[in-house]
Amino acid sequence: MLQPPETDPLNPPERTLMGPGPSEVHPRVLRIMSAPLIGHLDSAFIEIMNEVQDLLRYTFQTENRWTIPVSGTGSASMETAFANVVEPGDTVLVPTNGYFGGRMASMARRAGGEVVRVEAPWGEPLDPEDVAEAFDRHDPDIFGFVHAETSTGVLQPHVSELTSIAHEHDAYVIADCVTSLGGVELRVDEWGIDVAYSGGQKCLSCPPGASPLTVNDRTMEKVLDRDTEVRSWYLDLSLLEGYWGDDRSYHHTAPITNVYALRESLQLVAEEGLENRWERHRTVAGELKAGLEGLGLEMNSDDEFWLPSLNAVRIPDSVDDGQLLAELQEEHNLEIASGLGDLEGEILRIGCMGYSAQRKNIEFVLSALEEALANQGYEA
Repeated sequence: MLQPPETDPLNPPERTLMGPGPSEVHPRVLRIMSAPLIGHLDSAFIEIMNEVQDLLRYTFQTENRWTIPVSGTGSASMETAFANVVEPGDTVLVPTNGYFGGRMASMARRAGGEVVRVEAPWGEPLDPEDVAEAFDRHDPDIFGFVHAETSTGVLQPHVSELTSIAHEHDAYVIADCVTSLGGVELRVDEWGIDVAYSGGQKCLSCPPGASPLTVNDRTMEKVLDRDTEVRSWYLDLSLLEGYWGDDRSYHHTAPITNVYALRESLQLVAEEGLENRWERHRTVAGELKAGLEGLGLEMNSDDEFWLPSLNAVRIPDSVDDGQLLAELQEEHNLEIASGLGDLEGEILRIGCMGYSAQRKNIEFVLSALEEALANQGYEA
């Protein structure tokens, strides 16, 4: 008979999480995750579901009825958006200015869409004029953009301009808000965003596992009138509607503990107040940015589109990023990250999100980073 392997008691290290995610989890969220499990159709859990949806509407700044947490990480809410809205033969316009624009393209292709691109360099936002030109050239059915690009540290301005261009062409707009929801200004209804998705583990300071999604009525009409079935049964909104809609009928077993956690993290957002929370991220991240520049380091993005929740800083030529990150983790129990895609090995990515966005963490990051850089001969 096969015997179980010998293992030690689980004892993960206590790290200060200042990378691109996950962020540190608020103690109240950790406590609520130890609450007793109840059934996913229990009347008490249905009440929690209602509260989560109301709190999500506030955090997204939307009145969309179709506002739910998807059972899965942020990539699951992303795939839910593209798998449902994109039908075979649809033309989908996506950006080239970051890693997650590329992931949009991959998901759109898998859903049967024809992908076209609006060009912008990594580290820069989309220019509305370029978007308008791409619409005139390709006449896309769907337009996806990244509000806060985690791979470059760029916040997309001009959102209302982008959505207006799309709507003039009767296109649907999907916005990646994974690193912006709960951390920087986001107004789904006012800005004309049709679909927005996010994750819990970034600015909401919640463990990954239940990921926010909101879809307006116009887009849900498209989803419900599809000529073909959504290729994913699990992520099919026409089926999920039965569970998260009025009927509360069985579709799948929700990640109950993760929903508890998301509810508590959203309650913390409501207690702080969205505008206060946005300002806290700007203030604390501004101190991080000033400290990094004080070390002689160069930010990857211009001030005009600096992303407070994810600070990307250029790596000095004399510094080995792998050695630097290893030292920060081993000597300081501190997590930050290197670059992705086109910026791999060229930038450091330092998160300033949710519960991690505290002055004491900023002071710790700057002190540890200065020491690790000096150990490689870099002089601030």
